[in-house]
Amino acid sequence: MFGREKKSDSPDSSLDNEQQQYANNYYDPDIAHPSAEYDDDLHVQCPPHTTQRKLIAKIDLRVIPVLSILYLLAFLDRTNIANASIFGLQGELNLENTQYNNALTIFFIPYIVFEIPSNVLLKKLKPHIWLSACMFLFGLVTICQGLVQNYSGLLATRFFLGLAESGMFPGSFYLIGMWYKRSEAQRRYSFFFGSTSLAGAFGGLLASAIGKMSGTRGYLGWRWIFILEGLLTCVVAFFFFFLIPDFPENAKWLNEEERTYIRRRLRKDQGRSAAERAIGIKDVINVFKDYKVFVGGFMYFGLIVPAYGYAFFAPGIIQTYGYSPIQTQLHSVPPWAASFTFAMIVAFFSDKFKHRFAFTLIPICIAIAGFGILITVHTNHKLEYGALFCVTMGVYSAMPVIVCWFTMNLGGHHRRAVGTAWQIGFGNIGGIIATYAFLPKDKPNFFRTGYSICISFICLSATSCLIYAGSVVWQNRMREKAPRDLGLTEFEKTEMGDLSPDYRYLL
Repeated sequence: MFGREKKSDSPDSSLDNEQQQYANNYYDPDIAHPSAEYDDDLHVQCPPHTTQRKLIAKIDLRVIPVLSILYLLAFLDRTNIANASIFGLQGELNLENTQYNNALTIFFIPYIVFEIPSNVLLKKLKPHIWLSACMFLFGLVTICQGLVQNYSGLLATRFFLGLAESGMFPGSFYLIGMWYKRSEAQRRYSFFFGSTSLAGAFGGLLASAIGKMSGTRGYLGWRWIFILEGLLTCVVAFFFFFLIPDFPENAKWLNEEERTYIRRRLRKDQGRSAAERAIGIKDVINVFKDYKVFVGGFMYFGLIVPAYGYAFFAPGIIQTYGYSPIQTQLHSVPPWAASFTFAMIVAFFSDKFKHRFAFTLIPICIAIAGFGILITVHTNHKLEYGALFCVTMGVYSAMPVIVCWFTMNLGGHHRRAVGTAWQIGFGNIGGIIATYAFLPKDKPNFFRTGYSICISFICLSATSCLIYAGSVVWQNRMREKAPRDLGLTEFEKTEMGDLSPDYRYLL
């Protein structure tokens, strides 16, 4: 596929000799002329012993499955409280009024606050150390959650669960973004993000089985849900210490030629990464001088409310359709499975056309249609259940596109690490709103208030996507018209990341 290149004394000197070639990290957002999935459009030579397709497949098998399983277990341990509630958690702990909602909310406080520090530590300690350690800790906390005896104990475990999980999502997204070109990232992001849907489906099936253990050793079914699922996470975390990949610069499972090639293709597509320099306070402040960072936060924030609203309250909503606890768990599985399938379809076409914007709005419209049905229809349970499919397919397909779009438009390690953590952290404030969207007092009113809140925030996300799309198109046009040579050194361009005049954003 690629010709053999001339060997130099070292890979690093070869990179320096070609600095002019890689300085221009241009990406053409024109969707009218999509190129093949794997091509030589970057003009970067592949090592002679392999092909680009084989090397990317090797990376896929090492990076995506491990991180997807990691986040599947994280999301499972985070949301299994909804399944536990069906099996008697609120009754045994004597939770009243909004105490259950308070327990959901307290998770998000440390989860939001510690996401940016977590990404800084991820880069400092290496991903395989930091992510596996966090994974073991949130598994241990989940086990403790199954042993609590009162409301205070539940609050304490939910708080520490949020602390331990704070680095999972932004850290994994950051890590994936440092392995792939922007035009090939969406399917990987969507498959990773789809682990939330698989966790929902798997959680429902697992809960329906574990719930039958109620009474074993004097524990109700809800306790066994926490204990067994937390134990599973702890066991997997031990093996993941050896399996979680590090950044391309430190990947020992690639040889030097392969690592050099990966660095070159990413530099050509995304610009220099400044991976060798630690992230400082000044880097964090500089990221927030770009208004697009705040717009990106609102894009994700708007969809978090319906996403967590569904994840935390779907079993309760489905139970109102007249199902038993076991049947409720089983009926919660198909909407999650459908959302995973649809998300992968959306991701395939988004990568095929090298375009993101349209593939955020289409799923968002589907989600709005689903909530519209739920607000207006209350006597046809089959139609209401079908509307849940629209909700999950729309929300959980748009979210990975939004995060991928924003993340992959951030250039360099520093801006990407901080920007990704910011988007996820700020967006998860919506999780606090979601925990109070569906209150017990609204049940007689068919949860109209909760559905209305979800639609409102989805519209906020759609508006933010429009603003962000307009911003990147405008900035691309301004940079096309601006003089090419502004006297900037390669170091200055590297420090600027996507703010470099040579950088072009993906629409």
